[in-house]
Amino acid sequence: MNKDRGILRPHQASISVLQKILDLLVISASMGIVIYFKSIPLDSSQTIATLLALVIFYLLSDFSQLYTSWRGERVSEELRKVGGVWAISFIGVFIFEYFMADMPLLEDSALLQWFSLTIIGLCGYRVLLRNLLNALRRRGFNTRSVAIAGAGPLGQRLAVNIASAPWMGLDLLGFFDDKQREAIRLANSKVRLPISGNLEQLVEQARAGQIDRVYITLPMRSEARIKWLVAQLSDTTVSVYIVPDVFVFELLHSRSQNINGVPTISIFDSPMTGANTIIKRLEDILLSSLILCLIAVPMLVISIAVKLSSPGPVFFRQKRYGIDGRPIEVWKFRSMRVMENGTDVVQATRGDNRITAVGAFLRRTSLDELPQFINVLLGDMSIVGPRPHAVAHNEQYRGQINSYMLRHKVKPGITGWAQVNGWRGETDTLDKMQKRVEHDLAYIHNWSLWWDLKIVFLTVFKGFIHKNAY
Repeated sequence: MNKDRGILRPHQASISVLQKILDLLVISASMGIVIYFKSIPLDSSQTIATLLALVIFYLLSDFSQLYTSWRGERVSEELRKVGGVWAISFIGVFIFEYFMADMPLLEDSALLQWFSLTIIGLCGYRVLLRNLLNALRRRGFNTRSVAIAGAGPLGQRLAVNIASAPWMGLDLLGFFDDKQREAIRLANSKVRLPISGNLEQLVEQARAGQIDRVYITLPMRSEARIKWLVAQLSDTTVSVYIVPDVFVFELLHSRSQNINGVPTISIFDSPMTGANTIIKRLEDILLSSLILCLIAVPMLVISIAVKLSSPGPVFFRQKRYGIDGRPIEVWKFRSMRVMENGTDVVQATRGDNRITAVGAFLRRTSLDELPQFINVLLGDMSIVGPRPHAVAHNEQYRGQINSYMLRHKVKPGITGWAQVNGWRGETDTLDKMQKRVEHDLAYIHNWSLWWDLKIVFLTVFKGFIHKNAY
């Protein structure tokens, strides 16, 4: 029995405003704490830094819809978004300080402490608030009573997701279906969900105020019935959601979009949109610039070694596919005596006599890939992403492996999820390439800044040298 189904609903607008204010207070208070404990003399520079961060954070939080309802989302998604917004805000302050060299804002250590303390505060209180709301919802407070119209596979899938996540506070009343009559046992569960009636009875209960939300999961072929149900429910106060029957496809970052008023749902899309594009590009510019400064001398030494070891140019530029399948030229140190770049490229094998002595060492240690940081700085590649394959290999595998070309929904990378999991080097069997593609698509499905940093960290320890590198 629900004790109060909508304890927070009448105050949602006020809660959103309060959360905005709380976020701005956390940013300001974190600066105050750093100033106090580091005994920094208070002057206008700290005020400027704080105000600049507040303005950027406020604007980005609205742009990224940070204060929408997170009821149906995991807390990790909310933390990822607030972390990204604060990271961009902080970088904005950092860039401002860099160009205003005559007015330093804070020491680097103080800036880092401010960044860390703020992100702990922004994420910490959200975790506490989520835990409090989850506890209330498990006890029947702040819940929503929901019904599912359609007891088919899609409706059952939705029911499993709702039943397995009580923290969402969705009280599932049951299915409403014109054909099914017997209760349905949910997959991988002992829960049996009743058929509470047909669609006419669903409308009656909605009009009686017994239902807060209705999820329509009828198949696409039931267009007439869906239109009738939507028209009937428009005469009630329930929130109506149509769950499109698109799960028969393998979705990749699907999202809804209006085209001059016409709603559409993407099946395959890139995660690099909006703020994510900015975050990813800033990550690439900062990391590639830092790394190129660190490896400038080693690259000079390698260039001399390549030039002296065998006749031919120092660099090899091979045509590859970039984002959206656009052709790019990927830079590498030349490791072979030949310059294969046509429609028929033979992969290197163990003991390949085309590989020079210096080239063998470079390939084994992945040092031949170092010039690709120039590709990253130019914007053709990313630090992290699916490894770019030769055009000839793309054409070979795109017809053999399902969803192969979806790898190109993001920029290719110097390192990737497949590489740190050992799927690198020669792909002499179709299964090896299949595994590499699976890991690439998993990366695209779950992309985040933190996962990028994790892959970079793992690459340092186990991504450069591998038994498959030759």
